[in-house]
Amino acid sequence: MRNFILIILIIIMSCNLSTKEKQHIVKTPEIEIAELPVLNLEQANKLAALPLDCINTEYPNKLSQTLGSEADLKTPNELHPSFYGCFDWHSAVHGHWSLVRLLKSFPNLDGAADIKQRLLNNISKEHILTEVAYFDMTYNKSFERTYGWAWLLKLAEELHTWNDETAQKLTANLQPLTNLIVDKYIEFLPKLNYPMRVGTHTNTAFGLSFAYDYAKTVNHQALKDAIESRAKYFFLNDSNCPMSWEPSGTDFLSPCLEEAALMKRLLPKEEFRIWLDQFLPALKNKNYNLEVGLVSDRTDGHLVHLDGVNFSRAWSLYTIAEGLPEYQHLKNIANHHINYSLPSIFGDSYEGGHWLGSFAIYALKSVHD
Repeated sequence: MRNFILIILIIIMSCNLSTKEKQHIVKTPEIEIAELPVLNLEQANKLAALPLDCINTEYPNKLSQTLGSEADLKTPNELHPSFYGCFDWHSAVHGHWSLVRLLKSFPNLDGAADIKQRLLNNISKEHILTEVAYFDMTYNKSFERTYGWAWLLKLAEELHTWNDETAQKLTANLQPLTNLIVDKYIEFLPKLNYPMRVGTHTNTAFGLSFAYDYAKTVNHQALKDAIESRAKYFFLNDSNCPMSWEPSGTDFLSPCLEEAALMKRLLPKEEFRIWLDQFLPALKNKNYNLEVGLVSDRTDGHLVHLDGVNFSRAWSLYTIAEGLPEYQHLKNIANHHINYSLPSIFGDSYEGGHWLGSFAIYALKSVHD
């Protein structure tokens, strides 16, 4: 009887060991290789149509204005003669950036001369001085802080690096507003005690990234110093960012990836490697995957934000991976994100069409630069 029980125990133990061995050798499914997103003249013409369709479209319009009196009640075009279209101010700004970027990359873009003239009409010296005056109003000093500020400096940076006579005129016209936004950053950052770690407009890391790009490009040392100091104060000791919490229901930015992309700009390569390994340790795994943000209704102005999160994740992942061989697999994840959302922005409803083209262009820029 004892021998029989012993034999049964041996069989059970053998089965358990065999199961454990099978569990141990299970392989992680290979991640599908995404097709490289295309940015050619044909695609550029399709993308240009999106901002062209809205930069001079005044309504519908979300002013986000604080009224001081009845005297402040004016039309969007009166308040913002440069950036009144595309539903809101920041979308109008990055709609203009989109056209500059595409003209710079594709000089033979369809209707290039007409597009340049529209840019000159909108970003005239007189119009920009009116834009500056708006920021000087008592209740609008923090208007578009810092999302719209960031895109204005991205527009200024793109113009600065475009070797074209039109760009030189536009840079000169825009300069008073550019200077104002730079001054606002330098004044505001020391007052900001805590960063905004959200997936929407006020995300601090995003606002600092684009501003830093401008400061570095034009060698504005005071702005660079202000950003480096505050970013390191906010983020240098961060660890284990909860990517599993992302995205929230209406995010168009990734709090974790935007922060990582900012620190990639600021830290020396080896220091960034150490920081990233603490902040997002899972990213180094060659089998790391990240599901795209799924959009259930592209006619809903908030739900369609998730197409934006796909594009912004992509440009952040490309920034993180640049120059780091052990993170090159992140580019494939980025490509999956772009390919999911890119086909949907053409012929989309105005809820997405008025802004998503800029996000797509910036994501594609990251792929092809």
